[in-house]
Amino acid sequence: MANSIKKIAKDFYEMEPIKNREVLEGYLHEDCELYWNSSKGFTKLNKADLIKLAENMAEAYHSVRTEISHLLKDGNAVTVRYTYHVKTIENIDEEQPLAHFITIWEFKDNKLYKGFEISQLADDNPVNLSSFLPEKK
Repeated sequence: MANSIKKIAKDFYEMEPIKNREVLEGYLHEDCELYWNSSKGFTKLNKADLIKLAENMAEAYHSVRTEISHLLKDGNAVTVRYTYHVKTIENIDEEQPLAHFITIWEFKDNKLYKGFEISQLADDNPVNLSSFLPEKK
C-alpha cells in the first residue's frame, strides 16, 4: 500500500532534507515549484534551486533539525508548520531556532509538486517559541 501524502510530507521533513540530497531528489517532483514569501521578499524556486539552497545551508550550519508542530491534510495537499533549529559551525554545542515556516504542498505522483511557503525569522520570545512546539500527548 502506498504511503499517504501526509506521511510522505512528515517523512520528508523528519529525514532532514537540508543535510540529505537523496531525500530532496527522491521526494521532490521533477517539475517541483516553491513559491516562498519570506522576510526578504518573494522567491520562486524549482527543484534544482531547492537542492542548491539546501547545499548552501548544509555548508553554513553544522546541523539543521526540523521540528514539526502541525501537519494537516486537505484533499491533495498537506500543510506543514515547522521550525528549523540550527547549530552553527562556530558553536556546535548550542542549538538555536533559525526560522518558522508554514508550507502548503500539493502532490503529483506522490511527490512534493507545488509549494506555497511563508517564513519568519525566529526570535527568543518564549511565548512565540512555545507556540511552535508540538503538543505533548
